[in-house]
Amino acid sequence: MSTNIPAQNGETPILSSIKRPGQVAKLTPRELIQLAGELRATIIDTVSRVGGHLAPSLGVIELTLALFHSFDFEKDKIVWDVGHQAYAHKLLTGRLKDFHTLRQYGGISGFPRMAESPYDHFGVGHSSTSISAALGLAMARDLRKKDHNVVAVIGDGSMTAGMAYEALNQAGDMDRDLVVILNDNGMSISKNVGALSSFLSRNISHPKVAKLKKDVGHFLRQIPLIGDELAIYAKRSDESFKAFFTPGMLFEAFHFNYVGPYDGHNVEGLIEVFDQVKLLGGPILVHVQTIKGKGYDPAMKNPTYFHGVGKFTPETGKAQQYVGQKMPSYTEVFGKTLCQLAKKDKRIVAITAAMPEGTGTDCFRTTYPDRFVDAGICEQHAVTFAAGLATQGFKPAVAIYSTFLQRSYDQIVHDVCLQNLGVKFFLDRAGLVGEDGGTHHGAFDLSYLRHIPGLVIMAPKDEAELQRMMVTAFAHPGPVAVRYPRGVGVGAALSDDPEPLPIGEGEMLREGADGVIVAIGSRVCPAMEAAEELKIEAGIDFAVFNARFVKPLPEAALIDLAGRYTKILLAEENALAGGFSSAVLEFLADQDLLSGLKIKRVGIQDQFVEHGAPRVLRNKAGIDKQAMKQAALSLAKS
Repeated sequence: MSTNIPAQNGETPILSSIKRPGQVAKLTPRELIQLAGELRATIIDTVSRVGGHLAPSLGVIELTLALFHSFDFEKDKIVWDVGHQAYAHKLLTGRLKDFHTLRQYGGISGFPRMAESPYDHFGVGHSSTSISAALGLAMARDLRKKDHNVVAVIGDGSMTAGMAYEALNQAGDMDRDLVVILNDNGMSISKNVGALSSFLSRNISHPKVAKLKKDVGHFLRQIPLIGDELAIYAKRSDESFKAFFTPGMLFEAFHFNYVGPYDGHNVEGLIEVFDQVKLLGGPILVHVQTIKGKGYDPAMKNPTYFHGVGKFTPETGKAQQYVGQKMPSYTEVFGKTLCQLAKKDKRIVAITAAMPEGTGTDCFRTTYPDRFVDAGICEQHAVTFAAGLATQGFKPAVAIYSTFLQRSYDQIVHDVCLQNLGVKFFLDRAGLVGEDGGTHHGAFDLSYLRHIPGLVIMAPKDEAELQRMMVTAFAHPGPVAVRYPRGVGVGAALSDDPEPLPIGEGEMLREGADGVIVAIGSRVCPAMEAAEELKIEAGIDFAVFNARFVKPLPEAALIDLAGRYTKILLAEENALAGGFSSAVLEFLADQDLLSGLKIKRVGIQDQFVEHGAPRVLRNKAGIDKQAMKQAALSLAKS
């Protein structure tokens, strides 16, 4: 099959006719090949216009077609791990007409979602959950005495996480009918790391191995009297030899029947395998090898970039340029500053969980490879590993997205904070991240971290303040968390030698007579804009205070503000429940300062936020500049 864009001239005659999964089983091999091209063309065209997870979905098109041909997903159930690779699944389950709305506000999700389709049997977005969920579906089937297949599709990247092995262990022990498809492309988002990745990549059929076996056989036959018997014995031992040196040994130890590896782009071959697998009982693992980005040259050459990509030109694969000043992202500022600080302090070690590019630590990996660790998709391990380093006087910088750090809550509490160890957490993608939606918004970190004793928590108003907070974090002997948003900053001037901040102190950015906006992190600059516009448009003059710290709060300043102003607006980009504003209210209540105050809060309400452009989401969630203006205006008139 060509590795260029499949030429369909905008027409998808077979794909357009597919309304239900069962129709795929009726297609001929030739029609399946044509349908694969139509799927690729549709996915490339749509993702080039709206962004999305391109390379993962291109890599599983033939696998998806084979699954839909062999299994009857009108009754059988399939669970996709993470969901990065589920675009073909969506297109084959009646969502072609809505596919152009992919990841847009009000459109279809970028991940499988139960509320979206009866064919999405489990909602996903974080890795390594598919086997656990599928096993639950299998047990429910058996308890209800139903008769259908349950299939889990998991990537080799997701197989690096401990949860996958907890599920394999349970599935093997329960001995229920379950099919697990291991989609092995040698990558998660970036190139996989760890011993398991090396183990999965072993191939006993390598030409050098085959030649060695042939030479050994020839040598054994030359031995007088017993040569032929030794050669026969060696041949009989070949399967045991293969089992020892290939992944089959690993999965069969979990009581799975292992088959493979198979070419994941050979539709007919996969159909034959799956048709046979359906006849077997018990837990079965089918090892399939695929190429991430298959069928589109730019994605095959740079699968990491095209894992999750913005708008691009399909013919070249080049990103579309945005009009306006090019400013560095918070992620870039973090990565550059981390390298600067590590040059001066050799105790700094950078740790990430399978996302060096996404967290900005790839430059650290290049500059200080001996002090860089990619722990794989193992957030819990990464945190406790960092704790171990900290006991020996090192300063581990654990860079993980806010939403993924949720997975290591217990380790943060018991292994880091209870022992008061100097682990520094840098939470990228805090707040509303956009098109990836509810599974990826970092809306809860202030709430799930704030109540942990001994943990200092900061959030910068801009990229320059992020630099200062990083210096502050590494200067502090105990555990620290710094959370910052996705995307570019506000254009603040960066420093080559940033100064630390006094812990627990904020700053007054704007004086005002009618009230005060107390904001944290990404809401500080919009609060300034709101205050300036209110002064011009309505003559209402609000002060603006940048809290900087969620823990410890700037207590002296809050007491002063409560004495100077009767009208206070609290603003944050976090869940209101248990977040920054809750902390301020609790403090004021404990100080008996609430009497006579009128307080409003701007933050994320008690709901999960959908997917869409960040600007749209902040408006819908009521946390943007306009929402602050309305809240302040309401306070001023009350």
